[in-house]
Amino acid sequence: MTATAANSLLLDGQHLTVTRQGRTILNDVSLAVAEHDFITLIGPNGAGKSLLLKALLGLAAVDQGTIWRKPGLKLGFVPETLALDMTLPLTVGRFLSLGIRHQSIRPEILVETETQSLLDRPLHGLSSGERQRVLLARALHGDPDLLVLDEPAQNLDMRGQLNLYELMQRIYEQRKIAILMVSHDLHLVMSSTRKVVCLYEHICCSGEPQTVAQDPEFISLFGAEMARLLAVYPHHHDHDHDHADAPDMHAAPHDPHGAQQ
Repeated sequence: MTATAANSLLLDGQHLTVTRQGRTILNDVSLAVAEHDFITLIGPNGAGKSLLLKALLGLAAVDQGTIWRKPGLKLGFVPETLALDMTLPLTVGRFLSLGIRHQSIRPEILVETETQSLLDRPLHGLSSGERQRVLLARALHGDPDLLVLDEPAQNLDMRGQLNLYELMQRIYEQRKIAILMVSHDLHLVMSSTRKVVCLYEHICCSGEPQTVAQDPEFISLFGAEMARLLAVYPHHHDHDHDHADAPDMHAAPHDPHGAQQ
């Protein structure tokens, strides 16, 4: 590793192995995140993607391997789900102020995440898309160097997915931060992310989206038809292409290991 590369490194997990109830979920996995990276983890359900995120963040223990985080690294985390007590009358404004001493969340973050009109709304009454924007606003409050998201577009319809990915793209470009994300939305991953890491217990393949789509291990996991569709999907960031005629990329992939999708 060059001195320049070492100076830009934010997070580095090396040779990570995790076993749960006799099953190896992560096997000798190494992943590094540098400044201004945009990395998306993909793979079938049960592949260990969320566990890898939690291990890198220090939220889950590993059996083998080492994890290094840049001293003073500021992290923002958007979890896959938010457990809510439906009897608790918590407004968005109150939720965003929890844990913030002597201040409320900064107005510019509300504008950035398009949540300024939601402050008086009950948190449990939000749509899935609104709730994800609120979680994103909270994650951005500390001005993170690295934003980590676990399935941020899950349970959103196509329009909600597009809106969220476009918002994340703006945040990435304007804040000049790094993003590490888990996603199943392969069509959106191919048009928004800079690097794709395909995980199934180990790292099957990684690189630029179009390169990964042609890798034999990607084809083995997701099928030749998916690889063909993604190989011609335009990789750009203005999102002006016609989404109405886009193919359905949420079909269950071919999984030779028998994992449920």
